[in-house]
Amino acid sequence: MICRFIDDHKDRFGVQSICRVLSEHGVPIAPRTYYAWRSRPPSKRALSDLVLTQVLAGYYVPKPRPGKEPKWARESLYGARKMWAQLNTVDGIQVARCTVERLMRINGWQGVTRTRRVRTTIPDPDQQRPADLVERDFTVAAPNELFVADFTYVPLACGRFAYTAFVIDAFAGVIVGWECSLRHTSEFVERALRQAVALRHRQGYPLPTGAIHHSDAGSEYGAVRFGEQLFLAGLLPSVGSVGDALDNALAETTIGLYKTEAIRADSPFRDGPIQTLADLEELTSSWVDWYNNARLMHRIGLIPPARAEAEHYRQERDHNPVATLK
Repeated sequence: MICRFIDDHKDRFGVQSICRVLSEHGVPIAPRTYYAWRSRPPSKRALSDLVLTQVLAGYYVPKPRPGKEPKWARESLYGARKMWAQLNTVDGIQVARCTVERLMRINGWQGVTRTRRVRTTIPDPDQQRPADLVERDFTVAAPNELFVADFTYVPLACGRFAYTAFVIDAFAGVIVGWECSLRHTSEFVERALRQAVALRHRQGYPLPTGAIHHSDAGSEYGAVRFGEQLFLAGLLPSVGSVGDALDNALAETTIGLYKTEAIRADSPFRDGPIQTLADLEELTSSWVDWYNNARLMHRIGLIPPARAEAEHYRQERDHNPVATLK
């Protein structure tokens, strides 16, 4: 805008001089036009932009903390689409998506992007593997029909590695079990599985007959003891092919989000370096709680996974009401 250009340079060149030079170069403008623009009250759009920018800054500008690293809001992980949904559905601020995109672009704000994941699967070539019962189709009609599992490494500040295993319900992506360990053994992934089974029992939704547990071809998931745990839980084992991430894409995606949102150096879930296993467990617990109950997910309509499951069970109760005695 010409008037804004004049305003930016008036202290150095003066309004009269700028207007004269602009007019000589085919952009006629009188000084009185600039002064009229200066005295005009802000437009509704300008005021709205100012308020929305302050709201967005609350998410994308880290808050200073005396003696500590600045703390980012968890929603600073969102790009424009999720932030638009956050403002409309969570904060109750009705705003157009293009407005959110424009203000984020002007201020240089953007969500995090994922990096390539380091491969941790170590298959046993002599091991007999169960068949792939999923065949890359992770769509299910209800919770508890398909669990997917995987684990990833996490570098510690001391130079060692820790590991985090997840069990995810494929229906809405709820993380139903997780475990952190300094060693990636079959016992490590068994504990995550037991957590998942116990959680569903506590919730009153025990696993039905024929539910599937799908993983990659890692030796941890092919161990005899792990197979026994699946049998005791009533789960059918399913294993993807060796070295193909697409065969366990849902678990890979969840782990990618975990590494990007929780583990990266400036993550809002971290309060400094990850020194110990306890530090890793604390930030993982915090991230899983947010992921399940607050994180907006594209594939389920920009609502949190736990809410999608609750909505499914609510609709199920509405269609199958419990008979009452008169």
